[in-house]
Amino acid sequence: MDLAALPRIDALVRAAPDLVARHGPGPATEALRRAVAGARARLLAGTEAPVLLADLVAVAAEDLAARRPGPPRAVLNASGIVVHTNLGRAPLSAAARAAVADAAGYCDLEYDLATGGRGARDDRLEPLLTEATGAEAGIAVNNAAAALVLALAALAGGRDVVVSRGELVEIGGAFRLPEIMAAAGVRLIEVGTTNRTRAGDYAEAVARPGADVALLLVVHPSNYRITGFTAAPALPELAEVARSAGVPLVHDTGSGLLQPHAAPWLAGEPSVAGSLGAGVDLVLCSGDKLLGGPQAGLLVGRAELVARCRGWPLARALRLDKLRIAALAATLEAHLRGAAAQVPVWAMLEADGDALAGRVSRMAATVGGEVAPGTTLVGGGSAPGAGVASLVVRMTVARPDETARRLRAGDPPIVVRVEDGAVVADLRTVPAEADALLAERLVAAAG
Repeated sequence: MDLAALPRIDALVRAAPDLVARHGPGPATEALRRAVAGARARLLAGTEAPVLLADLVAVAAEDLAARRPGPPRAVLNASGIVVHTNLGRAPLSAAARAAVADAAGYCDLEYDLATGGRGARDDRLEPLLTEATGAEAGIAVNNAAAALVLALAALAGGRDVVVSRGELVEIGGAFRLPEIMAAAGVRLIEVGTTNRTRAGDYAEAVARPGADVALLLVVHPSNYRITGFTAAPALPELAEVARSAGVPLVHDTGSGLLQPHAAPWLAGEPSVAGSLGAGVDLVLCSGDKLLGGPQAGLLVGRAELVARCRGWPLARALRLDKLRIAALAATLEAHLRGAAAQVPVWAMLEADGDALAGRVSRMAATVGGEVAPGTTLVGGGSAPGAGVASLVVRMTVARPDETARRLRAGDPPIVVRVEDGAVVADLRTVPAEADALLAERLVAAAG
């Protein structure tokens, strides 16, 4: 034990100019003090401890990185999950990024340039939402959960809401639908069973003595599937029940698919326009899944219902900021002009198979891997159990988990899959211009 070998704090500060510049003199000095204190405790305990300047500075740097991770970092996604929730869900298009940059400073968010008077932020999105979905009206809020809370509170506060037992889902972060409904101040009326519910179950719930039903709620089970002996009423059947009862039918479609799409990898995913066409009165969905935009919750449907949601006090607390309004508007405009291929989610899911196969073949040859069949998942709770058939690069290495760790530790971090003792890279989720970087890093990490 040689406590005298520990350097003075002022000497450590002088030896760490980059740390001081990056984090500030106060936080950097405190981190260096913690590093020295930790080394002193280990020496007193008779264990090995860092005593060199460079080693203690490195300890302090790791400490600060853990305590102050800073803003999100750009990541190269080779996982083969297109809408990857842990990686920020949908990557924004070039147009959406440009719109965000334009709105980052002063902008005419709520300012009418023609009159010099106050404008309305909703006016930027509602025409796009109605044109894209065929709805009478629409608004956007913070996320899909917020859209659901707002709709329930505005349309059914203090009253009954009827939901199938098979749709009492839990979404990411352990948020459960019954808890969301309770927070919105509505009473949950469960009907049917986990695997089988009929339109008559809803009708009976509405007609039972003492019932005070405000709306019927349908929740698309977007992150799981129940198969086998199952039954669920079609939306037109439920729309008829709702009309007969004089209450609205609300459908949480989840993924934000705007129009019906026949791709097999969508696995029957409901669309916003399809639900409205089936008689649904108000449709809710996410903006950062199949729509391919920023985090947002869309509410579209009958004008009277949307107006009640817009006028509810919670609406202001849940509204979008200028940056997400800009990104969402640019994304909706891309869909409206038939340029969905410029939205990264759709560009990846509908990428040319031959071009992708060529990239995979070249990558495998470069890194010493092999071409293998794989499946790219839509992700983000969209189209569970379905995916797009792809070819992937498979590398058999001695320590695949360590190789994956090295890839994540680089700059930029690279996320791959580890399957059956091999590292797997799916190029469908990798921009073609990043192939050379990915190949270089794969070889270095596996070495």
